[in-house]
Amino acid sequence: MRRALGGLACAAMLLSGCGALEAADQKPRSKPDSTSKPGEALKKLDKLPVKGRAPRTGFDRDEFGPAWADVDRNGCDTRNDILKRDMTDETFKEGTHDCIVLTGVLEDPYSGKTIKFRRGNETSMAVQIDHLIPLSDAWQKGAQQWPATKRKEFANDPLNLLAVDGPLNNQKSDGDAATWLPPRRAYRCTYIARQIDVKAKYDLWVTRAEKDAMEQILSSC
Repeated sequence: MRRALGGLACAAMLLSGCGALEAADQKPRSKPDSTSKPGEALKKLDKLPVKGRAPRTGFDRDEFGPAWADVDRNGCDTRNDILKRDMTDETFKEGTHDCIVLTGVLEDPYSGKTIKFRRGNETSMAVQIDHLIPLSDAWQKGAQQWPATKRKEFANDPLNLLAVDGPLNNQKSDGDAATWLPPRRAYRCTYIARQIDVKAKYDLWVTRAEKDAMEQILSSC
């Protein structure tokens, strides 16, 4: 019955085509909230509390839930959702409803390199999913006071996630803006604005050095 109704609707929309109707039946890819403009990001930054870094005591990746969860219940885990969102020319494992990404091409925002991704024990880590605000950093700036549900949401929030060059993600580790920035200078304004958007959304604080570094980057955008 649904197909029949869809066909009738398409017949009635010949002048405009049926693409929009067909797309309506498909689940859209998860997308982050729009990144703030530099001026907006500076205003948000001014409202963030400035405090010292709390001890890392008690931090464990498991405190933020399993890696990676299917928090939006679309049938795909968060890692594959972000790979699909950020890459092009993807292929998928058969029988997974276009969920498990086998191959794809990433235009890495951190380096500007084009990376050909291939799923495998020795190749998957060429593309990693970065938490723009690292989980350990968040833990030391407010997250250890959150309930487990909020930490799980934070760890899987598309706004805080980005598919990037694996070695650069390893290099960043749990560094904040005061200790690590993408080597590609053209991306730094967007990177810092996204970090501020995440911190504002989750009420995380910044250190003085971190805030100074963020202001320096945004003032040159």
